[in-house]
Amino acid sequence: GPGSAPRPSSGWRIIGAHTDSPNLRIKPRPDLSRAGFAQVGVDVYGGALVNSWLDRDLGLSGRVQVRDGAGVATRLVRVDEATLRVAQLAIHLDRDVNERGVQLDRQLHLSPVWGTSSPAGGFRQWLADKAAVAVEDVLGFEIMTHDCTRAAVLGHDASLLASARLDNLVSCWAAVGALLAAVESRDGSGGGPPIAVVMYDHEEVGSQTATGAASTALSATIERWIAAHGGGRSDFLAALSSSVVASADMAHGAHPNYLDRVEPEHMVVVNQGPALKINANARYATDALSAAHIVEAAERAGVRLQTFVSRSNLPCGSTIGPAVATQLGVSTVDVGAPMLSMHSARALMGIHDVEPYRRLLTSVLLGSTQ
Repeated sequence: GPGSAPRPSSGWRIIGAHTDSPNLRIKPRPDLSRAGFAQVGVDVYGGALVNSWLDRDLGLSGRVQVRDGAGVATRLVRVDEATLRVAQLAIHLDRDVNERGVQLDRQLHLSPVWGTSSPAGGFRQWLADKAAVAVEDVLGFEIMTHDCTRAAVLGHDASLLASARLDNLVSCWAAVGALLAAVESRDGSGGGPPIAVVMYDHEEVGSQTATGAASTALSATIERWIAAHGGGRSDFLAALSSSVVASADMAHGAHPNYLDRVEPEHMVVVNQGPALKINANARYATDALSAAHIVEAAERAGVRLQTFVSRSNLPCGSTIGPAVATQLGVSTVDVGAPMLSMHSARALMGIHDVEPYRRLLTSVLLGSTQ
């Protein structure tokens, strides 16, 4: 909005999130034909709960790189109809499955069926038709499965939200909503620190890619912005020293059937507000300094803030937070809304945590100027 522009050396307020979720991804040469079924070969992307992908109606989505004149173009594809299914073995042929648990060999047991005959030209021709291009113009593709079941408000009191990809699209929604609210709030107010939202890919596989949090994409963008506003390298380094990043990723809510997996003094409950995430071994980026930013932001927004810590005898997952903190040397804090069934094909969260999450992230962007 109008008002004085921030100095090139001003510290930034940034929210980081990630767009990817664990799933099954189609192999480059996927066509299989066995026992009267047409199948497609898949790889497991990320730390998926693979059993959750059994007996679900699956669609396909992703991108196709195609020849476009003398260049290359991207075609986005989304097939929301029930197209594939990973069928579980009948209990009659796996009698003790309920006692020992489902055991799945990723190479042998996860190939979905998608008909009783292969389409003419195979998967590649089918994909070319969906992308509306000639098959010889398909140069590469990244296609993943997704659950076709729509999101649903759940419970007798409508207090829960069930959906695929809550981790981490809820954070993406909250971050974009926070950015819009912060811009509107600052409009005509005389400016403030630069603010940004960055949504990375590949968090679920370690962030070590050109579009992942361990890349130089964010630092390069900040440095280019500073250069465009008349600053130099020293301004860039000064800006980083006073910047704050909120790594927004979903948190583990206490599971009522598995309370032995919860740190008893840090029980995070759904519909009781977002959680500050702390780990002594830096699997989360939060430290005392960055925690203070989020605590103050929650107070300004009137949002109840919980605190998540893993049990000392259970390993902790990670987020984009440590990668961003390492890449930029910026004060970084990890925060997220609590949920159950993380990394399942379909997860669960409290519906009343969504809006407070957005308000908290808005307060982070606005800082002490709110």
